[in-house]
Amino acid sequence: MPSSAKPPSPSRLILGSTSRYRKELLQRLEMPFDVVAPEVDETPLPGERPVDLAVRLAMAKARAVATQHPDAVVIGSDQVADLNGKPLGKPGDHARATAQLREMRGQVVIFQTAVSVLHIASGFEQSTLAPVRVHFRMLSDAEIETYLQLEQPYDCAGSAKSEGLGIALLESIDNDDPTALIGLPLIRTCKMLEAAGWPILSRAQADR
Repeated sequence: MPSSAKPPSPSRLILGSTSRYRKELLQRLEMPFDVVAPEVDETPLPGERPVDLAVRLAMAKARAVATQHPDAVVIGSDQVADLNGKPLGKPGDHARATAQLREMRGQVVIFQTAVSVLHIASGFEQSTLAPVRVHFRMLSDAEIETYLQLEQPYDCAGSAKSEGLGIALLESIDNDDPTALIGLPLIRTCKMLEAAGWPILSRAQADR
């Protein structure tokens, strides 16, 4: 006979990310969570599309943390800037950021933002994607240099922080989740957390 036992309820929530932007986004939900750094190699596979890379890394990050904390609901997320099928990651320094923005000026870039939620104890596992179409202005070299000197967005995929001065680089943004471009699509994340047995409003109320 099939077991009628209820799946175990998650005991804690963990964000599997070292990104301060994702931490700040998740803090908007006003509920307790821990942060654990995932040990994941983010090198793209040969010929891997940006969308596939983002989804694979989001799940890999969640799984890396969840295997250490099987009782917890774990969130993993990744973002890859997609320029005509070419993945653009975090530049890391001024020279790479300059090259990225020069390549993206006047172009439409799709920021592929993936999120995965795992709860190993109950067998819950879901991933989803929140693509954001961003049209960059035809920026001059001087504008790019000024922006980078002021913002220094070297830890952001595609070298542009839309929540800051980077909004001045853009012609338009097309998406259905305003937090996706920053790095964690909260609308989709909330849906998956609820499905995983982590009710957002109840957890937020309990922490008051």
